[in-house]
Amino acid sequence: MSDNSAILQNLQDKFPDTVLGLQSTLDLIPTIWLKKDGFLDVLRYLKTDIERPYRMLYDISAIDERVRSHRDGQPDADFTVFYSLLSFDRNAFIRIKVPLKGDQPSIPTVTKLWRNANWHEREVWDLFGIVFDDHPNLRRILLPPTWIGHPLRKEFPARATEAGVFQLPESKAVEEERALQFNPDDWGIPRQRGDSDLMFLNMGPQHPSVHGVFRLILALDGEQIVDTVLDIGYHHRAAEKMAERQSWHTFIPYTDRVDYLGGVMNNLPYVLAVEQLAGINVPDKAKMIRIMMSEFFRISNHLVFYGTFAQDLGMMSPVFYMFNDRERVFEIVEAICGGRMHPSWFRIGGVAQDLPHGWEKPVKDFIDYFPARLDEYQLLVLDNPIFKGRTKGIASYTLDEAIEWGVTGPGLRACGLPWDFRKAQPYSGYEHLDFEIPIGHNGDCYDRGLVRVEEMRQSLRIIDQCLRNMPDGPYKSDHPLTTPPPKDRTLLDIETLIAHFLHVSWGPVIPPGESFVNIEATKGANGYYLVSDGNTMSYRTRIRTPSFLHLQMIPDVIRGATVSDLVAYLGSIDFVMSDVDR
Repeated sequence: MSDNSAILQNLQDKFPDTVLGLQSTLDLIPTIWLKKDGFLDVLRYLKTDIERPYRMLYDISAIDERVRSHRDGQPDADFTVFYSLLSFDRNAFIRIKVPLKGDQPSIPTVTKLWRNANWHEREVWDLFGIVFDDHPNLRRILLPPTWIGHPLRKEFPARATEAGVFQLPESKAVEEERALQFNPDDWGIPRQRGDSDLMFLNMGPQHPSVHGVFRLILALDGEQIVDTVLDIGYHHRAAEKMAERQSWHTFIPYTDRVDYLGGVMNNLPYVLAVEQLAGINVPDKAKMIRIMMSEFFRISNHLVFYGTFAQDLGMMSPVFYMFNDRERVFEIVEAICGGRMHPSWFRIGGVAQDLPHGWEKPVKDFIDYFPARLDEYQLLVLDNPIFKGRTKGIASYTLDEAIEWGVTGPGLRACGLPWDFRKAQPYSGYEHLDFEIPIGHNGDCYDRGLVRVEEMRQSLRIIDQCLRNMPDGPYKSDHPLTTPPPKDRTLLDIETLIAHFLHVSWGPVIPPGESFVNIEATKGANGYYLVSDGNTMSYRTRIRTPSFLHLQMIPDVIRGATVSDLVAYLGSIDFVMSDVDR
């Protein structure tokens, strides 16, 4: 019996009145449909009671099923809420789906099972209008509090031309400003502690240490942080909605802008998920090129993190040195891709072009140059006693807390767990490469920085192996659904020219199905869950980003610390708000 069948049989035996059935998906993740009545008991069992439990709530989102054509074998539903769980012991995901009926559906909250469900459920309510009964504070999270409607419903317009002319009369501007005023009573925060009145301080949304448009409201007793309320959404650009009106191919540039420091690494989980839907096998050379360029962007990202982390704590020189080395990375990226921060260079089926003549020399020069610079930065930053004093033992959390909050990437590895999706669930050829997983032991600001510095050394090892072992062969699949398709025969007959034109302008028609691909991105686990309804555009694109969950745990970790400790903590997280808000 397969593991998927065994899990289904296990749940059917224990919860015969709740399990509706098993759905077959292209990603081979066991996908189990449950009735709304009783699904909480199943989730509780999967988290705490089953052998090798699914301890991490990886994601919660929803699908508006009302205009979907291909739902063969799935329970009747107007909306579907799905829960993605991760078991480290099994090295496996499981997906739980709950069908809901009606225009204003509701479902019980799971915030009493997983603390990180709070923001997930608020997002689903914000964008779909699905109510989570007994949620502690169900309110808008990505959209303004005065917003009307739920944008990921299918009836909500996807284009500005369909939404009418935007107007902002003075009365509306006053209303918007009033809605943003903070009232501690709304969040259950007392105005006094003992005999002292608490001071409420706005930090952001334009504060240098918040690394983007991000607002924190601090309840302070002197310098001590009593509580924190986070206000996100200022950077929300509706990436998941835009995926419904872009072709499978033309959505690739939008992925670059999700984590805008991750470059082509953002393309990777998306194109892998589309290739899984279409049954496209990518040539070995394209896989190796993708790995090499992704690791260059990991180094680029970590240099920005390293320099700005030091700058947040008062060190001015490192950020200039590290940005100079980042320019060296961008020179290589530009020589190969033609672009720098956002090359949008990966394609469905491979990459946009073959490696240019002479690409080996600048790559080899950087591999020879960079290790000594990392040693120099070690003396300048990590070995600096002031830096250590500001970061060691600050904003630490345990491994259990990290799993409970959904922490992935360096933040998880800093707690001592050597979990890296490139090793645990390898993709795109990482299984053929030799590298190590750096870990920390204290889960504090210092270890989060230390892990990322060591990751740059490992990225150099990976790039060196790509350089020495780059295979021959095509840089893109010859599958008919690759984009853009091969052009060899377009000048031989008009039919092929027309087909090529339509394929480039409209994009491929991807067969119906569902797939999920997750990668080890610069800031943690980044995954794309795609639903195709057999069209030239995605029916549903869910983007699971690491930073969304990493920010949610800030109030819990920083409570009782000082404002200066909060600045150190924010720097150690390594987040950008486009990765949070999407």
